[in-house]
Amino acid sequence: MLDPVAYWTKLRGLSMRSSPVASGGSDFPTETSEVIDKNDAKKEQVDANCKSYTPGNGMHPMNKGYQNHENSGFSEAVSNDIGNGSVTSDNRNSGWNSKSSTGSTRNWESEQGEAARALERIRAMISSNQSKRPTGRVLSIIRNSPRRGAVIGFLALKPWLPGEEEKSNGQLSKKNKESVFSAGLDYIQLVPTDSKFPKMIVSVKRLPDCAKERLKNGDIIETELVAAQIDEWNEENICPKAQVVHILGRGGEIEPHISAILFEHAISVANFTPESLACLPNVPWKVPVGEYKTRKDLRNICTFTIDPSSSNDLDDALSVEKVSDKIFRIGVHIADVSCFVLPDTALDAEAQVRSTSVYILQHKLPMLPPRLSEVCSLLPGVDRLAFSIIWDINDSGNIIQCWIGRSVICSCCKLSYDYVQDIIDEGFEIDQFGLSRKLHPELCGQFEFKDVIQSVRSLHEISKKQREIRFKQGALGLQNPKLVFLFDENGTPYDSFLDERKQSCSLVEEFMLLANKSVAEVISRAFPDCALLRRHPEPNLRKLQEFEAFCSKHGFELDASSSGKLHLSLSKIREKLKDDPVLFDILLSYALKPMQSATYFCSGDLIGRENEWAHYALSVPLYTHFTSPLRRYPDIIVHRTLSAVVEAEEVYVKQRQTLVTVNNGQISGDGIVGRCFSGLYFDNDVAESEQVREILLSAALKYKVPGSEVLAEVAAYCNERKQASKHAEEAGEKLYLWTLLKRREVLLSEARVLGLGPRFMTVYINNFALERRIYYDEVEGLAVEWLETSGTLVLDIPKSKPFQRRVIPGKLRVIEDVALVLNTSGLVIPEEENEDNTTLPSTSNLLPAVPAAETDATVPLCFPLVLRLLSTIPVALHAVGGEKGPVDIAARLYMCSYFK
Repeated sequence: MLDPVAYWTKLRGLSMRSSPVASGGSDFPTETSEVIDKNDAKKEQVDANCKSYTPGNGMHPMNKGYQNHENSGFSEAVSNDIGNGSVTSDNRNSGWNSKSSTGSTRNWESEQGEAARALERIRAMISSNQSKRPTGRVLSIIRNSPRRGAVIGFLALKPWLPGEEEKSNGQLSKKNKESVFSAGLDYIQLVPTDSKFPKMIVSVKRLPDCAKERLKNGDIIETELVAAQIDEWNEENICPKAQVVHILGRGGEIEPHISAILFEHAISVANFTPESLACLPNVPWKVPVGEYKTRKDLRNICTFTIDPSSSNDLDDALSVEKVSDKIFRIGVHIADVSCFVLPDTALDAEAQVRSTSVYILQHKLPMLPPRLSEVCSLLPGVDRLAFSIIWDINDSGNIIQCWIGRSVICSCCKLSYDYVQDIIDEGFEIDQFGLSRKLHPELCGQFEFKDVIQSVRSLHEISKKQREIRFKQGALGLQNPKLVFLFDENGTPYDSFLDERKQSCSLVEEFMLLANKSVAEVISRAFPDCALLRRHPEPNLRKLQEFEAFCSKHGFELDASSSGKLHLSLSKIREKLKDDPVLFDILLSYALKPMQSATYFCSGDLIGRENEWAHYALSVPLYTHFTSPLRRYPDIIVHRTLSAVVEAEEVYVKQRQTLVTVNNGQISGDGIVGRCFSGLYFDNDVAESEQVREILLSAALKYKVPGSEVLAEVAAYCNERKQASKHAEEAGEKLYLWTLLKRREVLLSEARVLGLGPRFMTVYINNFALERRIYYDEVEGLAVEWLETSGTLVLDIPKSKPFQRRVIPGKLRVIEDVALVLNTSGLVIPEEENEDNTTLPSTSNLLPAVPAAETDATVPLCFPLVLRLLSTIPVALHAVGGEKGPVDIAARLYMCSYFK
């Protein structure tokens, strides 16, 4: 259904701002989970029993190169240089000058002017035709979509082109598949799993050799999942011509579908190239002696990591020291990956192309070679290189001092989130900690468990204060429970549950957010034209208004004028719904829909529009990603930029100190010599001085900080890869839920009605945080009455004729498509005891005659069924597709009737 004219906000609004990067729609960025998403149960399950995806692992032999993405030539440039041992750099690499930014600003202003005039013309047309929505006509295809090269589907051994039906008498015998060749057919059908694609034709002669061989042998191939690409689709062709490039495996099995997900989202499963691996240091590796002289030595501080118990990539650590009764010194230490991934190397080029690690349940595709993780990870008991941020924070939560620089640390132990949560929940006594039943982590170095426990407690208290301050300053938290799967020894899911976020995750989260915010401030001060930052636009206005209307309709007050007020409103609603947590989860899911995706951007692209740099959800003017360089390429870019800033500061300080010595200790009007970028206070006059700008330029060239033009391409490409990774992870989660349902056959659950209408309803399944539609129009034997004025739906089975399965072909569906209907006489009535210990039948807990383990005591309803918005109903979930179609999860009503 088309949106009404009143909702065309882009045409009617006064604002005509344009984003440098297209947003992803309704995806809440959850930066609070992005900095900590390794804590999710999903990644923990990946690390627990993951498979490193390479062709040598028995996975499908996809091409060992990379699928280029059409994105300003960036991917093509880096892809072509993989394997050459270096990447050609040009004068754009450090071109962070004002001239280029001025020119780009003028071009943007010109484009904006033309866009504004076009919008004015469209608005004029709308004003004169209020009842009509504007339409358009496709004039030409500017460039092909990357989706053309990522088609997943099943082959259908049916003739396609006119005339071929005569060759095969209209069909192919199931017992004689070789008739594809004997009949002389040139083309067969390809049916994509994505309904957005039309059916395609495939040349039989161009099928992979293994497919042709199987056809000749009479093997069944229609159930094989295939990967294809569109070769040709001209105006005169009814359907596109495609070429099958891979036979992925039998549909309905996990691994072929995982391979399909990776192919569809252009995620590389290739081995790291020999040239990339040649860039890695030898293992075992030790910190060079020279590094101890140039870095801050923090090995004597109690430092530890907090990660999922099975995690191998330990790229962040925490420390805390008590400076005085009211001041604590907090340290965030991030693995110095940029020290090993150098610019213009094959390893850097490959990391650019991969852009991010991808975590699909039970599978991990790393951005960097696993051997590098052994060298960079902050393992306990070994010296490691780090980038450290140290704050002095008082008892009010205010930062009174800050230091940023390169360091050497030695972690004393690796803590898991569960272990830290036990410390928070159980309040271990330090003196008796050794008597606890808990399995302790291995402790290295000079520190004792009492030091670690006291540090965790201090960090927990400080993080709570920081979180309180953050939300008082307007931050927004929207986090639904996460679906977690339980796997058997074969890696097959056998159960699932919703996992609430732990306080131990929030502990780490707060300090990672603070580190990212601090680094964003530093690099944007030093390089205002070429800092890689992360922004989160304001929500979609139309969808936000719909959410406000939904809340108002159900008696909830919502103020969505800012992120802070929205958070406050949701907090009040949560308290109001403390007895109905499912309804609050539904409201949270609605609140997520207006949110747009957070994106990386080059600061030079938005010069003069600094208000657009802000992060809506975090309510901060500047933000970036710094804390996960082992799994995100943007973090490596930020590390290089920060390295240039820190070195420039050190050079500046030395020069000023030398000048002071020459002047016999007399300091001229500059005052005390200090850090002009990374300190707590920013001296703009010093930062803009010619001396500092020259020092910064020299440092930028040394660390090869990308110029604004290159950085804009990197940001756009990383955004595209991050979205692809996110969609792949979501598809993987859906696949494993589908596998669980297929194994269980039918799974019963309660659901809430989110939407009603004459044709279908939308339901929210509580146990899986899942939305599904149930269509009930054109169903034989089902009477539907939709009362629009009262928003009431009535479903019933007519009593005038017996319940039957007869269906009119092509016209009506059978009622089993809509509901799992049991005969009332077949229900089991459980018995319960009353106060006198006599047995009474319970009419409120009717259980169906299906395996008890599958029911979870879900009670079927009886016809007639009367529903309104937010009604609670039982549903039956089951897996559909897989063997000859896309995997999907279907929901049906769970009902009983005497007429069954």
